[in-house]
Amino acid sequence: MVIVTRIRREVLTLPAAQLGPDNPLPPLRPLDEVHRIEDRDRDGTPADMARQLGQDPLRSLLPVRVRDGYDRAREPRALDALVIENDRLRATILPGLGGRVASLLHLPTGRELLHRNPVFQPANFALNGAWYSGGIEWNIGATGHTTLSCAPLHAARVPAPDGGEMLRLWEWERLRDLPFQVDLWLPDGSDFLYVGVRIRNPHERPVPTYWWSNIAVPEERRVLAPADEAWHFGYERRLRRVPVPSYDGVDRSYPLNSPYAADYFYEVPERRRRWIAALDAEGHGLVQTSTDTLRGRKLFVWGHRPGGRRWQEWLTDPGTGGYCEIQAGLARTQLEHVRLDAESEVSWLEAYGPLDAPSEGEWTGAVQGAEDRLESALPRARVDQAYRTWKPYADTDPTEILAAGSGWGALEVLRADWKLPGTPFSEATLGDAQAPWRELLRTGSLPEPRRVRPPGETLVAPHWRDMLETAPATPHTEYHLGVAQWHAGDRAQAVRSWERALPLAPSLWPLLRCLAVADQESGHHERAAERYADAFDDLCRERRDDGAAWTAAVAALGRETLQALLRVRRTADARTVWNRLLPAVRRRGRFRLLEAELLLAEGHPAEARAAFDTGLEVADLREGEEVLGRLWSRLTDEPLPAHHDFRMRPDPA
Repeated sequence: MVIVTRIRREVLTLPAAQLGPDNPLPPLRPLDEVHRIEDRDRDGTPADMARQLGQDPLRSLLPVRVRDGYDRAREPRALDALVIENDRLRATILPGLGGRVASLLHLPTGRELLHRNPVFQPANFALNGAWYSGGIEWNIGATGHTTLSCAPLHAARVPAPDGGEMLRLWEWERLRDLPFQVDLWLPDGSDFLYVGVRIRNPHERPVPTYWWSNIAVPEERRVLAPADEAWHFGYERRLRRVPVPSYDGVDRSYPLNSPYAADYFYEVPERRRRWIAALDAEGHGLVQTSTDTLRGRKLFVWGHRPGGRRWQEWLTDPGTGGYCEIQAGLARTQLEHVRLDAESEVSWLEAYGPLDAPSEGEWTGAVQGAEDRLESALPRARVDQAYRTWKPYADTDPTEILAAGSGWGALEVLRADWKLPGTPFSEATLGDAQAPWRELLRTGSLPEPRRVRPPGETLVAPHWRDMLETAPATPHTEYHLGVAQWHAGDRAQAVRSWERALPLAPSLWPLLRCLAVADQESGHHERAAERYADAFDDLCRERRDDGAAWTAAVAALGRETLQALLRVRRTADARTVWNRLLPAVRRRGRFRLLEAELLLAEGHPAEARAAFDTGLEVADLREGEEVLGRLWSRLTDEPLPAHHDFRMRPDPA
């Protein structure tokens, strides 16, 4: 009996941590991104790679905010899910959390093809903070995990090319100012989930573009790809070409053979079919393939050293098996961005499904055997034909809206009157965050806030900056104009805008904080500390309640102020700031760590050590961050305890 493919709603109940409020401070500093290399490593890379490695790197996360309000207290919570199912596969998608494919179940065998995380636990891996592991994630924007990792996407039911139904996901990616869509469907009787992806550039200028589909699979697998070389990138920030599958006498196609976390970007020959598979010892597993536009293939491993194992535990529940990731992207490596010409688009088709093929033995034979089995199960020509058949349907309007994303796309469409068939950004999605910018668009003036509260988000694209520059120069407008100017690289003018706003501003702390960051970036750390202290004092006077918005502001500014004061050894002032923090904020792991640094600076190493001995957990510990190990080494010569060991690279020689 063939089950006609349909889409249905479902509720997925998981032990889940709260995401909490976003950080209200504009992220003015350069990205703290571990995935970058030294200029010397570009020598010897292919010409197109060398060009794309340096193409338009991000200056900051603006206009996106940092998401650092989450914790590690998990309780059963209901997550909205959308399920696509035929008689062969069942795909479960989370539209409210980046459109993640949380599960891909092969029904005839009952095998889960992905690493399915049994919990929802945010961690600091996305470009803007909150990210979670497991499933298939769609990464757009810039090198790293997308800022949409834990954000809602628009979702709708759309007619599929075979007469069934597709699930369309779409949003406006704000780092690069680009709309994109992901269409998922299961042809009747198919063992493969089809995924059509399109990124559009509606601007009259080229835009750097980035895409990687990341697929978490159990790590007790052998990963096969049609390549004999790879570009190895570790957390030492070095990019080098290595043989596949073995180098230094170790077969790296088995994820647990690598000691440390690492990326292997496969050098797939130009005319070879694009695919990657992860198979267990019996030869069962998952394969991903695509049309040739999705050029890159990658293996990410955590490694078998203590730091990698600790991260695996950190991201899920104790007893859950580990995972690795097989990935597919637009460029050879994730360190590159590709050019998307003005008023153009890029699109491709991916397919995900089960593969049965011998995984053991000599590399060339195993790869060829897997490719032959893939060709038998899903011929390359069929994937190419499916893409051509899908392409006209990419413009088809949705028949039923299933979930709503943000209102930022609607604001951009309203501003430019863009026509984007297939991805409606309805004015009904405009909300409070977009309201002042809609008013600026309509009247030429940015409205003053009606009540005292932390400032809203700043739009920084050139067209919005131009509108701010011609708007009446109120303190509120000058604040946002300064942020936009800073993002554009005009730091001197940004400082002048913030300084102009100070005499008449009803709220001083947002301006003082921006000026403090400017001082730090120019090396004036004493003046920065003074401004931070004044900003925090002003915020404490202005705070209206202990609700989520004000608490987030106090926590964010308090953290930066403590760090600035400790940097210039003003420990007494740092202790004053600490004492004014809300008790709930002081209990957070990040602040307990800051207090340990403060205690050490005050000459109390035993009390500082006690923070480590009483279950310290820094919920927003950053990927690659080594602050725990550095502080531990200042306190003791003892080995770093395993539960504090998150090291992702060898110790420097």
